Amino acid sequence: MICRLFLTACLLLFSHAAQAMGPWKQDCIGQTPCVLGDRSYHVRPPDGWDGTSPLPVMLHFHGWQRQGTLIVQHQRISGATRRRGVLLVAPNGLGRSWDFWQAGTQDVDFARAVLEDVKKHYPVSDDQVFVSGYSWGSNMAWRFVCEDGADIAALLAISGTLRQTEDCATAPREVRQVYGLNDQVLGYPYGPNGEDDYPVYLWRKKFGCDAGVAQGPWNARDFLTFQRVVWDSCDSGRVSLDIHPGGHFIPHGWIARQLDELLDLPNSYP
Repeated sequence: MICRLFLTACLLLFSHAAQAMGPWKQDCIGQTPCVLGDRSYHVRPPDGWDGTSPLPVMLHFHGWQRQGTLIVQHQRISGATRRRGVLLVAPNGLGRSWDFWQAGTQDVDFARAVLEDVKKHYPVSDDQVFVSGYSWGSNMAWRFVCEDGADIAALLAISGTLRQTEDCATAPREVRQVYGLNDQVLGYPYGPNGEDDYPVYLWRKKFGCDAGVAQGPWNARDFLTFQRVVWDSCDSGRVSLDIHPGGHFIPHGWIARQLDELLDLPNSYP
């Protein structure tokens, strides 16, 4: 009996020690996918995580013909999350793409299932869940928060939107969009009268925002300058739009700056 109690105590101590050493789900990190039914996703915990502290999460949808394997090693994505204590989650799209054009897509349900599965294996900070995406993935990120975003802290959208006439059932607490004026892939979505604030018209209308306020130029790297407009006089929510003169890419330091501001961290690069 004594031996059995001793063995049980040792096993409990070993279990607690293992949890303190690293993530709870250690069989699928980085390039190794986490299987979820007939689909999968990737995760990358932040640098120096103690294995127990609650984690902010950024769910990022990859671009067309990509997979989560790229996202978890991408310097402008995982380089930002892992330095800021954020758990990066990268679902894999069927056929390396996303179904976002119409409401009711199965990819919304899949993304929600991914978040719920992550919560089973990591201590997630529920009020710090961010949804991001680039290009086709940005369109998918819009679709997700449009249909199932009531508990999402912020949308971080890069070079992609939905039709601004969409009727969204839900919304995140905040929307942050970046777009290049010289985008040759998903052309800059000017308004019907040439308005350059049209990429976020849907959210400004849904949040009941007054006129935006230009906050002047900023940059993370000398070679790319953003012009930011913010709508924070709204009935609910907050919207910001960063415009740059470049094309279709993930701007250096953009995700990092958004996370710094959302997590109340000093601005830094990378």
